[in-house]
Amino acid sequence: MPSTGAVVARRDDGLDWHLLNDYQRDFPLQARPYLRIARALGCEQARVRERLAYLQSSGAVSRVGPVFAPRRVGASTLAALRVPSRHLPEVAAVVSASAAVNHNYAREHEWNLWFVATAADCLALARSLREIRRATACPMIELPLLTEYHIDLGFDLATGARVRSRARAVPPEMPAPSAVERALMAAIEGGIPLTDRPFRGIGRRAGLDEAAVIGQLRGWLADGTVKRFGVVVRHHELGWRANAMCVWDVPDEDADRLGTRLATCDGVNLCYRRRRAGSRWRFNLYCMLHGRDRVEVRERLRIIAGRCSLARFPHEVLFSTQRFKQRGASYAGHDHG
Repeated sequence: MPSTGAVVARRDDGLDWHLLNDYQRDFPLQARPYLRIARALGCEQARVRERLAYLQSSGAVSRVGPVFAPRRVGASTLAALRVPSRHLPEVAAVVSASAAVNHNYAREHEWNLWFVATAADCLALARSLREIRRATACPMIELPLLTEYHIDLGFDLATGARVRSRARAVPPEMPAPSAVERALMAAIEGGIPLTDRPFRGIGRRAGLDEAAVIGQLRGWLADGTVKRFGVVVRHHELGWRANAMCVWDVPDEDADRLGTRLATCDGVNLCYRRRRAGSRWRFNLYCMLHGRDRVEVRERLRIIAGRCSLARFPHEVLFSTQRFKQRGASYAGHDHG
C-alpha cells in the first residue's frame, strides 16, 4: 500500500487491510506472533513480516508494539506555544528536537503549535518544558490531563468505530516502575522487531528471558498500564486527512457528565478533561475527531454537539495543518532535557 493517503476501506482489500485494521489490538502475545497471524490469515509467516516491513517503510505503520496509558508509567502533558507564523517552522524544529516530545502539530489558532511531552517523572517533565520555553522564547500553556473519558486511536479504518472505554481520574503521578520494568519499556518503546521470535530479541535488550517479557506485557495489558498492543498506524497516510481538536468551556461540575456522554459518540477517538490555563486558555473538555476531509469532521462535530447538548458552551475547533513529529511516548528514564 503506497503512502498516497488512499483509504484502505474494505475487508476484501487483502492482507494489508487485515494487518492494519484487525491487529491494532489483540496482537498475539506469544513466542511466534507472526506465525500465529499467518495461520489466522491463511498465508506464510514470511509474507506477514514482509508486508509489515513495507507498511512501516511506506509510513502507514509507525510500529508494532505497546501504547502506554497516559500518566500510568510516568508524567505527561499537552502543551501549546503561541508562535509568530513566520517563525513557526524553526520553532517547531526546536520543539521536535526535544527527546521528551512525541507529538508536535501546527493547529489553526492563536495558540498554533501543540505538542505532547512525556518523561519518567514530574521533575523530568518540568525540566523539559522549562528548556522548551527557554529555547523558543514563546508563550506556553501547560494542560495536564485530569480525567480520561476515552483515549484510544485504534479505531476501525473503514467505519471509524472503536472499542468503548471507561472514564477514569488520572492520579498526579503513579508509583515509579521498577528497574526491570524500565528496562523493558526502554527496549520496547520503539516497537518489536519483525523477526521469528521478536520477544526473545526484546528480552536480550532488557536483560529478560522471552517468557518474562511476554508475561510482563500481558500483565500491563491486564492492569491498564498498556492500553493496547499491536499495529500502530498513521491515520493521515491511510486517508484520514483531517483531524480536529475540539474544545469546550464547560462548568467543572458538569465536565464528567458531559465528557462521559461525549466519549460514547461514534467518531470520538480521544476524549478527556484537562486543566485550564486561566484567562489564557479557559477550555477544559476535549475530543479529537478524524475524517477523510474537513467537511466530514465538521458534520460529525455538528451531530455530536447536538446529541451531547454542547453547542451552548463556548468552544473552538482547531484543525491540524502540519505534523512535525509523531512517535511513541518515551517513559524509560532518558534525559529529556
